[in-house]
Amino acid sequence: MSTPGTAERPLCIAVVGAGPSGFYAAEAALKAPGLNVRVDIFDRLPSPYGLARGGVAPDHQKIKAVTAVYDRVASDPRVRFFGNVKLGKDVTVEDLRARYDQIVYAFGCESDRKMGIPGEDLKGSYSATDFVGWYNGHPDYRDFQFDLSCEAAAVVGIGNVAIDVVRILAQDPEVLAKTDIAGHAVEALRKSKVKRVYLLGRRGPVQAAFSPKEIEELGEIERADLVVRQEEIKLDDVSKAGLSNSEAKKNYDYLAEAAHKGAGTKGHKIFSRFCVSPVELIGKDGKVSAIKLEFNNLTPDGKGSVKASGSGKFETLEGVGLVFRSVGYRGIPVAGVPFDDKAGRVANDNGRITASAGGPVVPSEYVVGWAKRGPSGLIGTNRACSIATVGLMLEDLKAGKLAKHAVDASIEATPRLLASKNVKAITFAQWKTLDKLEVENGKKAGKIREKFTRVSEMLDALGTLV
Repeated sequence: MSTPGTAERPLCIAVVGAGPSGFYAAEAALKAPGLNVRVDIFDRLPSPYGLARGGVAPDHQKIKAVTAVYDRVASDPRVRFFGNVKLGKDVTVEDLRARYDQIVYAFGCESDRKMGIPGEDLKGSYSATDFVGWYNGHPDYRDFQFDLSCEAAAVVGIGNVAIDVVRILAQDPEVLAKTDIAGHAVEALRKSKVKRVYLLGRRGPVQAAFSPKEIEELGEIERADLVVRQEEIKLDDVSKAGLSNSEAKKNYDYLAEAAHKGAGTKGHKIFSRFCVSPVELIGKDGKVSAIKLEFNNLTPDGKGSVKASGSGKFETLEGVGLVFRSVGYRGIPVAGVPFDDKAGRVANDNGRITASAGGPVVPSEYVVGWAKRGPSGLIGTNRACSIATVGLMLEDLKAGKLAKHAVDASIEATPRLLASKNVKAITFAQWKTLDKLEVENGKKAGKIREKFTRVSEMLDALGTLV
C-alpha cells in the first residue's frame, strides 16, 4: 500500500468551510514541498469566501479583493469545491474519515455572546451578527426585519464589527447603494428614522478594539457628527501607559480631537461613549424603548490593562428602539466534532483536535481560524494561523501519526457519496457563473453587484433546483 502524499497515492485532505482560513489551509497544503496532495473544500452555502463575503462591510471593497487569492487556490487542478454541502446534515464526520487522510475544520464562530441583562430578549434587541448578515445578503438572515422607525439605536461593544454597524446605520443610504449591499437593506435604510447612534464601550478609549481607520471612517460620514464626551476620555495611569501602543495612541488622539470639536451641527449624531455598561433594556409593549447604563470605574487588572466595575451611578438613554450587541462570538457545536463549551470553540491543542478540552489528540483531524482560536484577528491573521496548523498536519504525516482506519482515496469517492445521498453539490465553476450573474445584475442596478440572498435563488439560477 502506497504512503499518502506520494505520486502513486496523493494525500487527501477535506477542508470544511470555504472562508479565509479554509482557503489559506488549502493554499498552505498545496505549497508544501515534495507533497502530492488533493484538497476538497466543503461549504454549507453555494457561495464561498465566508466572512470575506458575508461579514466584511459593503463599503470596504478593498478588503473584499482578497477573494482573488481564494479564486487562485480554487482554480488549482488539485482542488475541488463542494458548495451547498453541510457537515452534520448532508455528510457526517464518519463519511469524511472514510474518504480523507486528514480533515481540517474551518467553519468559524457563527453564534454570538449574550450580555446577560434584563430585557435582552425584547423585540428590537439583536446581535450585531444578525444585522451584518442581513445587510450583506447572507441567506441565514434574509428574512430578518429591523424596525428602523425609532429615533435612536445603540451598539454595545467597541470592536470593528460594532463600528461597521454604527457606520451602516449613520451613513447616507445613497452612498451605500453603489456597493454590494443587499437590495432589501438599502430599501429599509432609505426609510430609516434613526438620527442618533450610540457606540457603547465598557472600558476606555485606550482599550478600544477598533482600528484607527475604522474610527476615522465614522468621523468622515458627511451627514453625521462624531460626538465624544471630554470626561469619558480622561485617562487613568494604566491607560496612559497603554498609549505606548501606536494604534491605541492613534485612536485616543482622534477621539480627543473629536471631543474638542464638540457636538457639531449635522442632523445625524454618533455618540461614542466610554466606561459605560448596559444594565437593562427597558421595554414598552414588548419592544425596546430605552437602555439603562451604569457608569464604570476602571481599575488595574494586574495584567497591564484595566477592568471595568460598576460605580452605582446610572443614566437612561430614551428613545432607543434598536440595540445591537457586539460583545464576542461563540462557535456552534457540530455533530461529531469535539467542542470546548467553556471556550466556545472546537476543542483543540494549537490546531490538533482533542477529544475534549485538554483531552487526548484525535488523529488526522485539525482546526483553523476562529473555530481554533476564538474570534480574534483580521482576515490576514487567518493565513498565519492556517499555515501553522498545516505545519502540524505535515509533521504528523511524516511521523506516521495518521488515523489507522481505511480510507477510500479514489477521486470519485466523494461524488459517489453525495450522489447516493441525493445531495446537489455546487462546483466552483458553477459558483463563478453565479458570481458573473451577480455582477451583471449589479451593473443594471448601478452598483458593484446584486447578491443572491437565498440559496433557492442561487440553485434556481443554475437550473439545479429540484
